Amino acid sequence: MTQARWFAPLLCAALALALCFLTLPIVAIFVDTGPGDLLASLGDPAAVDALTLSLWTSALAVAIIVLVGTPAAYLLATRSFRGRSVVVTLIELPLVLPPAVAGVGLLAALGPNGLLGQTLDDAGLRVVLTTASVVLALTFVAAPFYLRQAEAAFGALDPSWLEASRTLGAGEATTFARVAIPAALPGLVAGLALAWGRALGEFGATLMFAGSFRGVTQTVPLAIYERFATDFTAALGLSAVLVAVSGAILLTVKLATRAATPRLAAR
Repeated sequence: MTQARWFAPLLCAALALALCFLTLPIVAIFVDTGPGDLLASLGDPAAVDALTLSLWTSALAVAIIVLVGTPAAYLLATRSFRGRSVVVTLIELPLVLPPAVAGVGLLAALGPNGLLGQTLDDAGLRVVLTTASVVLALTFVAAPFYLRQAEAAFGALDPSWLEASRTLGAGEATTFARVAIPAALPGLVAGLALAWGRALGEFGATLMFAGSFRGVTQTVPLAIYERFATDFTAALGLSAVLVAVSGAILLTVKLATRAATPRLAAR
């Protein structure tokens, strides 16, 4: 009984401390950014270019991640094979790489003097310092977030559902598309939200691999960095816009997942 008296307040205090620490910087951005400054940042053509580029490149990166990552995560969740732990570790490795190291790695792999540089050059493909390099950088840093969540979602499925589908004559591809994906959809959508949020906020790898050229490779984080030393108010305004967009994406995904869950449960 004595332990129960102090443990519950301890949990509440820990939650309050974590909440304050994680939300204070975000609140401070909006407190220091007046409505006028926010509107001014939205009216800056360079800021609009950066926001537009961030939105469509991150959306394209997430689309690639979902198309490739969903079947890959399903394989990892439903198969046991030699070297699986090594494969999972390699997939998760970009999570702990410093962004600058990720950018250097992309240059070493796809740059003019990289491992595939000559092959790309022979094919007439120029990757570095182009919009395509932004998409590649975002895909590289964001993919592990989706893959981890998707693997967990597929791994949590009741195996009897998949076995019942196969018993009823459905092939593995049909079972994957019509049983596994709908059942794991809330987890997949959560992974999508995490990956998209990570892609929107990516800075270091993009700067190292793609550079910062307005309208071509300058995403919102790079535009904020450019303004930081010369116009902190503009940097705050653009930061507020990015926080608002990221928050709107997360909220939309959560609401969509909550709405889809009852329908999935009823099937």
